[in-house]
Amino acid sequence: MSPVRRGKELPIYNRLPVLRAERGMSRVQLAEAVEVNPQTIGALERGDHYPSLDLAMRICDVFGLPVEAVFSRAPFTPLSTQVYPKGER
Repeated sequence: MSPVRRGKELPIYNRLPVLRAERGMSRVQLAEAVEVNPQTIGALERGDHYPSLDLAMRICDVFGLPVEAVFSRAPFTPLSTQVYPKGER
């Protein structure tokens, strides 16, 4: 599968490293769960590769989350800014 690049105008961001860390899951374990090469997971996390719809859905199934919780066209804000609004730290 070759990556589909949308250019700098329409990147696809993801929360894969955070989701993996929360679950104590390695890249290899996620790759095995979605039946891809571990390098594919690394490329997704770096933004060097965008997932097909099928792969995105398989990844979301592993985490039990909807697509919009894992992938986005806009950068995700750090969870800390949502939990601790400015001035509350």
